[in-house]
Formats: sequence, structure tokens, C-alpha cells
Amino acid sequence: MARTSPLHWIGVIFLLIAAILLLITTISAPVIGDIAILKVTLANSSDIRHSSVTFGTFGHCVLDVAPAKTDQDYCYPKTIGYKPADIMGTIDGTVFSRAAADSVDGLTNVMILHPIACAIAFLAFALSAGAGVVGSILGALVAFVAWVLTVVVMAIDFSLFGTVKDHVNSQDKGSHAFYSVGMWTCLAAMVLLFLGMFIVLFTCFSKRKERRSGSGGYGHKASADGGMGYDGYATTQSAPRTRRNRWF
Repeated sequence: MARTSPLHWIGVIFLLIAAILLLITTISAPVIGDIAILKVTLANSSDIRHSSVTFGTFGHCVLDVAPAKTDQDYCYPKTIGYKPADIMGTIDGTVFSRAAADSVDGLTNVMILHPIACAIAFLAFALSAGAGVVGSILGALVAFVAWVLTVVVMAIDFSLFGTVKDHVNSQDKGSHAFYSVGMWTCLAAMVLLFLGMFIVLFTCFSKRKERRSGSGGYGHKASADGGMGYDGYATTQSAPRTRRNRWF
């Protein structure tokens, strides 16, 4: 894109960073066991073992499990939709009501929006970075779609894992649940998507306005070439008169 303002590229970089942050949330446990949206440190912690459960987009992992004296992690198979309430009930004895358990289990099916929002954010970055004015407008619109999906999935994450966190922390089983990296990367991605979308769209329309102003100024300059006459009216330069023949 020719003569693109630095502010535009700041917006494009924001979109790229947002896509990367959404990717981090997407590859949380069980893809990468140490990255979690919600992490629960279990009651059997000791100087040798620090067992915990990490919940992510496609399942969960149990880290530093018995009976080994060294770190031994086990991640369950990746799946769309799983049962955090049953998992914590089995591991820690946390009690969930039937309504809470059904709600939590059902919301995990919607977490497929994490990779979808990530892919759309990368598409918004590509459109904004590699095209002209029309591409930037399309990139901003695609970024808006990614932002909406991120807001939706982040609300689901807070609702789902907030319920699990409250149940674990309120029942005095000795375990402690808290939001982890995957939650905060999703939140940061939401903010950056909004800023990137706004900046790309703003710079795009600013550039179009500059083009129109430039063409308007040229036309004004051309119309002013005739100058003003003594009587206050515009005059134009007339064609040179031909010299009359002296014999006629």
C-alpha cells in the first residue's frame, strides 16, 4: 500500500498480536498442558509434588501426579466439549448442583469459537496488511466479526470457569482455583482487536478524505488561473488578435 501512514501499521500489528494471543488460548490444555484458562492447585501439594489440574479449550490435564516423585503430567485426549464438574468431583470431591453441572458441561461445547475467532483475526490482519483502501475496509469488517466472537467466547469462559472456580474455592477441600494465562490472553486479544479495527478503519477513511481534498484543491487552482478584472469580474486570457492587413 503506497504512502500508508504509520498509524495504519500500528493497527495492523494490533490485529496480528490479537490473533497470536487467541492462538495461545486455543492451544491451552490439553494441547499444551502448562497453558490453562483455569488452573486448580490440588490439596495434596507438598515439597515434592505440586499437583494441579489445567482446563483449556479442548480438555484438561493433570500435572505432577502421583506416585512418581518427579514431575509426571497426564493430558486427556482433545475433544470438543468435556465435563469440568465431573472432573473436579472425581479428583477433588467438589460438589456441583445438577443445574450448575449441566450448565458448565454444555458451555464447553461453545469453546470451539476460540480457534474460529483466531482464524478470523489472522484473516483480518492479512486483508489489512496486504491490500489497498478496499482491502483495509474489508479487514476492519472482518476484525469486527473476530471481535464479536471473542467477546462472546470470553463471556462464556468467565461464566463457565467462574462457576467452577467458585465451587472449588467455596467448599474448603484444600484446593484453590484461579484464572490462568489463557483467560488473560483472550481478554487482551479482545482489547487489541477493537483498537486495531478502529485504527485501520480510521486511517482508511482519513486517506480517502485526503485524496478528495487533494483533487478538490487542484480543481480550485485551475479555476483561479483566469484572475480578476478591474471591474471585479473574472477575466480570461483571450486569444491574440491577428494584425489587420494594412492594404484593407
